[in-house]
Amino acid sequence: MNKPWARRAIGAGIALAIGVALTGCGSSGGGSTSVSGDGEYTGPKVDISFWNGWTGGAAPVLVPKLIEKFNAEHDNIVVKNVPQEWADITSKMPLAIKAGKGPDVAVLHGDDLATYAAQKLLLQSDDIVASLGYTAEDFPKGVFDKGNYKDAQYAVPWSVTPLGLYVNKDVAAKGGVTEIPTDKASYTAALEALKGAGVQGEWVDGYVFTGTFEFQSLVWQFGGELYNEDVTEATFNSEAGVEALTWMTDLVADGYSPANVAQDGNIKGLLAGQTAYNWNGVWQTTNSAFEGLNWEAAPVPQIGTEKAVWSSSTHWVFPANKGQDENKTAAAATFVKWMNDNSAGWAETGELPADNTVRDDPALLEKYPNLKPFMDQLDYAHYETVAPGISEANAEITTALNNALTGKKTPKEALDDGADKVNQILKQNQAKYGE
Repeated sequence: MNKPWARRAIGAGIALAIGVALTGCGSSGGGSTSVSGDGEYTGPKVDISFWNGWTGGAAPVLVPKLIEKFNAEHDNIVVKNVPQEWADITSKMPLAIKAGKGPDVAVLHGDDLATYAAQKLLLQSDDIVASLGYTAEDFPKGVFDKGNYKDAQYAVPWSVTPLGLYVNKDVAAKGGVTEIPTDKASYTAALEALKGAGVQGEWVDGYVFTGTFEFQSLVWQFGGELYNEDVTEATFNSEAGVEALTWMTDLVADGYSPANVAQDGNIKGLLAGQTAYNWNGVWQTTNSAFEGLNWEAAPVPQIGTEKAVWSSSTHWVFPANKGQDENKTAAAATFVKWMNDNSAGWAETGELPADNTVRDDPALLEKYPNLKPFMDQLDYAHYETVAPGISEANAEITTALNNALTGKKTPKEALDDGADKVNQILKQNQAKYGE
């Protein structure tokens, strides 16, 4: 997943300060960054490095073009694009920041933010964010807060990627299904009709892409949560969690899905005309394999009592390099604001711009009409859990799903066992990150 209509008149100047005062931001990164002023960066010419994981799809073409345009408009800032695999960023960036050799600006996924902040690898950015004019209301509900750790803001949202329902309309028609299901009753009826026509309507899998995301959506739909409020205990094994996973295992038991679906087997089955429905991310709207297919995307059906859907997010961050240059941080903030203002074309990569004004411009849907059902879900989207080291805990959720969907354990057994392992990980994380 790869993880221009301006929101404000960029040519008139960004409300960003030129002077940046960094206090105690050396290797600790614990200081506060203040930004003041009312114009673009007017300090000495600086080169800033930008690390990101956009190495696939349209991003490797689009990002350099945006950077080239930014550099052409700013005589005193040169942005150097440093794309690399997300896994390489995870392994390299912490050490690089501590050595003073990290980037001046980077993009992280929402579930990584707290881990970096807890290790004091990011600058506290409350003042930067305020001077850029951003508040939580400028982004989809809930996503801005993912950049907040211990009452300090460390990030600016860049993109969101909700799950949706992909429909192969020709396959659905084999069961006489012409309307896209929206709730449990209509979805079950559609799957039953398809089963009668010899079609297994939804292939459910026990992998991150996309079984884990479907399960999390269902937990929230049934009124549950993955973790307690301070993320010290797993709660995905609640009654809501068991109900969610039972819904998924019943798809196999009732013959609506084959057993042991391989990683990405469900989207491949949809494209091959073998199944009708697939819960998958907005990033699939850019999949060239859909060309020539009679398909449509829609919001995920509401199986439980509440509307809810999983979404990931990406965010701009300002690394707290040892000896970080305050001018480079100011220039990086200018770059972030410009990129968000010019992010409409980012939809080409299969991600939704997080900036509300850019995303809500009617011109965006005119160019990318397939994005509408995903945008319609943002009012009830749920984003990544914020807690240091959460990725290791989340991996146990996927293991639990796999154990249940392959029949090794009942849904309750799988979730209870997974929760026990997660609770151990969370306890270890508290000690490791000083929580």
